[in-house]
Amino acid sequence: MLTINEEKTLREEILERVRQLYLLREKQKAFTPGVSRVHYAGRVFDEKEMQSATDSLLDFRLTLGKKGSEFISAFCGMMGMRYGLAVNSGSSANLIAVSALCSPNIEHPLQRGDEVITTALTFPTTLNPILQNGLVPVFVDVEEDTYNLDTEQLSRALSPKTRAIMLAHTLGNPAAMDEIMRFAQANDLYVIEDTCDALDSRYDGKRCGTFGNLSTYSFYAAHHITMGEGGAVLTNNLNLYRQALSIRDWGRACYCEPGEENPLGACRHRFDHIYDGLPDGYDHKYVYSNIGYNLKPLDLQCAIGLEQLKKLPEFAEQRRYNFTRLYNELREYEATFILPRSLPKAAPCWFCLPLTVREDAPFSRRDIVTYLEEHLIETRTLFAGNILKHPGYKDIPHRVCGGLPNTEQVLRGSFFIGVYPGLTDEMLDYVAETIHTYMAGF
Repeated sequence: MLTINEEKTLREEILERVRQLYLLREKQKAFTPGVSRVHYAGRVFDEKEMQSATDSLLDFRLTLGKKGSEFISAFCGMMGMRYGLAVNSGSSANLIAVSALCSPNIEHPLQRGDEVITTALTFPTTLNPILQNGLVPVFVDVEEDTYNLDTEQLSRALSPKTRAIMLAHTLGNPAAMDEIMRFAQANDLYVIEDTCDALDSRYDGKRCGTFGNLSTYSFYAAHHITMGEGGAVLTNNLNLYRQALSIRDWGRACYCEPGEENPLGACRHRFDHIYDGLPDGYDHKYVYSNIGYNLKPLDLQCAIGLEQLKKLPEFAEQRRYNFTRLYNELREYEATFILPRSLPKAAPCWFCLPLTVREDAPFSRRDIVTYLEEHLIETRTLFAGNILKHPGYKDIPHRVCGGLPNTEQVLRGSFFIGVYPGLTDEMLDYVAETIHTYMAGF
């Protein structure tokens, strides 16, 4: 049997080998213009994340535990929020946030048939939880150059059934949260901020995700920090937190953390509760107060997240630098592209750099995207464009407020290129030169 010192020595040797493996791989990396691919996003890490993941794996806890608690505590502290829970994806975070507002265990929950103001320029899993909970999305247009909800449409979208606003800070560009929150407070509406693409973006000096009743985050490999997969839900409301936790953890009424060591639970009243229809003293860990799921991440993922969180300031600075560098290269083409705009109070931490090919341009989006991809520069369309045009959404219950001309323009002409911190100056030069070469042909 290993002694404590022997295990410690072995673990240190393994972690040192991991460090050496990382350094060996780094030496083999090289960028060759026109040969190497320029990704739009990707993982940026060093030996610390690999060692942290390996260290967690050696404990073989696997399920959510100590590292999960450490991560969400650090994340809440950074965001200045009281309560949070780690989840297995940003999509799950959105499902939990909307479902928490529908819980019968809060005052004035959302009911089936209630309306939620949102945009048709969306990622599917921002919209899906609205539909899955029997709510009715009311679609308003976006601004053509911020790609965010057009606040001038809010009053027109309001009806007696309106109960909430669900918005995303598109590609890390902060929405007009002062106007949105004034409107929500004046009309007693819940607000959910989808902050999956906007970690460390700020509006009027305040972090995106700290304005509404609930906020959601993604730690997918393409996002500002990564656990590979993963996400989070934050709130300042204790009861909303407890319902969100319940929905994440199978819907159970107990809000003890997984793996609670006290056999009577953290509350010490595991067998003392009385519920109508259940035997007196029924095990509180197996009483279900919400319709829930199992949406937890692994502890190993949170171990990675802890190291990534330390790098966020550096990542954010690099994203802003890369965005500004490419934006300045493209300014001369404003007659051909709609360039992105941020609001005066906004300080974006950009996920990507969006471009919209103008209607009168001498080429189409397909033309330039094909050219860039052929030259190994990755592009993506701006999510669903107009989600109502997609096969799975053509027959959903919904209401549209006015037309969606800017959303339609995005559907036809928008795409984005990368600004993530893994891009080097050499890569940015290659992207700019490739676009310059293409534009010289017109």
